[in-house]
Amino acid sequence: MSDCEPQVDSASNDLPLGESRRSFLWQFGGGFGGVALAHLLGQEHLLADQPTGCHHPPRAKRVVQLFMNGGVSQVDTFDYKPALARRHGESIDFGIKAAATSKPGAIMQSPFRWRQHGESGRWASDAIPHMAQCVDDMAFLMAMASKSNVHGPASYMQNTGFITPGYPCLGSWLSYGLGRLSDNLPSFVVLPDPLGLPYNGLGNFSQGFLPAAHQGTLIQPTLPTPIANLHPPNSASYITQQSESAGRKLLEALNRRHQSQRPGDSRLEARIASYEMAARMQLSAPQVLDLSKETQSTRDLYGLDREETAAFGTNCLIARRLLENDVRFVQVWSGMDGAKDNWDNHASIQRELPKIARTVDKPIAGLLQDLKQRGMLEDTLVVWSTEFGRMPFTQGQEGRDHNGGAFVTWLAGAGIRRGAVFGQSDEFGYQGVEGQTYCYDLHATILHLLGIDHTRLTVRHNGIDRRLTDVHGHVIHEILG
Repeated sequence: MSDCEPQVDSASNDLPLGESRRSFLWQFGGGFGGVALAHLLGQEHLLADQPTGCHHPPRAKRVVQLFMNGGVSQVDTFDYKPALARRHGESIDFGIKAAATSKPGAIMQSPFRWRQHGESGRWASDAIPHMAQCVDDMAFLMAMASKSNVHGPASYMQNTGFITPGYPCLGSWLSYGLGRLSDNLPSFVVLPDPLGLPYNGLGNFSQGFLPAAHQGTLIQPTLPTPIANLHPPNSASYITQQSESAGRKLLEALNRRHQSQRPGDSRLEARIASYEMAARMQLSAPQVLDLSKETQSTRDLYGLDREETAAFGTNCLIARRLLENDVRFVQVWSGMDGAKDNWDNHASIQRELPKIARTVDKPIAGLLQDLKQRGMLEDTLVVWSTEFGRMPFTQGQEGRDHNGGAFVTWLAGAGIRRGAVFGQSDEFGYQGVEGQTYCYDLHATILHLLGIDHTRLTVRHNGIDRRLTDVHGHVIHEILG
């Protein structure tokens, strides 16, 4: 058992039969005193079921993942393919009778102008002009692949390493393996698209079989109530500070009685922890979500002055503030579930992709610039990802269907070699032909940068030592600085 691996059996041979350490703490310390003691022991990694630090010195302290929901077309953003223009309108046999939702059409060139940018000379399309200016800070994985070209399974795979539900996502694994950096905010926060949740809904942020305390905390900064149930509703005038205190004492007694009979129930532990965290967040969260003290130049940097970028820009700025306040993992989503308002551009690449790209392009570039100016990019890892790519041929007249064979992911910041490129797709951007990578490799690399050996962070579940990368994954050293 390594120093980073959780020990799932919390029973101690030094205690009476059937008595767990946590039950002993509850009975010894009593109520929230026991919780406080357990918390302190956990912070010092002295509880038996707590991971105990890193396997090697970390390069990154925190992570922000920008997830583009719907499947970004790689051949219209970051993967320049002149062959599409040369053979535009031709019918080419790719050896398939149908894509995810349609029959293959003719080869379609990208409708956007492409230019080289930065000292690295990376190609990027005019659909993403602001991100294009940041390519020298990025490292590109040009031959990402997925085992599914269906939104739900592919999104599960990119977030959890599996195409079926029920497994912990990356943020939950990080929360479990490394714990919190702050007592006042969660370790894992999710900022969904203001228009709605992505494919799979809350399933993408699930803790799976890990303790329930490690699920993602949902914050929606653009809503009147950004954090659900943090404060009593305005209509509940009968709830006072005194009544809340009395209610907590009653819950303390009930929870203590329930917990003493069910010491291994992580759902109750998570509920108790959530009450404690909610009390602390009532003071800390409003300050983090308050943008009034941000300068006008910072607000403009994220695009808060423009209607089309204000919503996603707000989420990116809140993400930076969360990272500043020691939230370990923040996931920011672009695109909701459904046939529109996301990156699922079946009908028309020319009309649909620029619309969604404009909402994120300036805010993402602004986030990178802001992190860099504040010195935070040195220990913050930025990951831009999507669930799959799109086909080089047409769907209908000018759309593109799902493609799990090739898409692009980029990383920037802590431990990343600026301007690096790994992998290559074929001349049409249809399949990876060199350096093909999967979510397992991406996750292994992220964990590595945070000081974790992905093969050693495991949890025994249903007789199997489960891990985020399953039985796969290699650290992509070619993109590391």
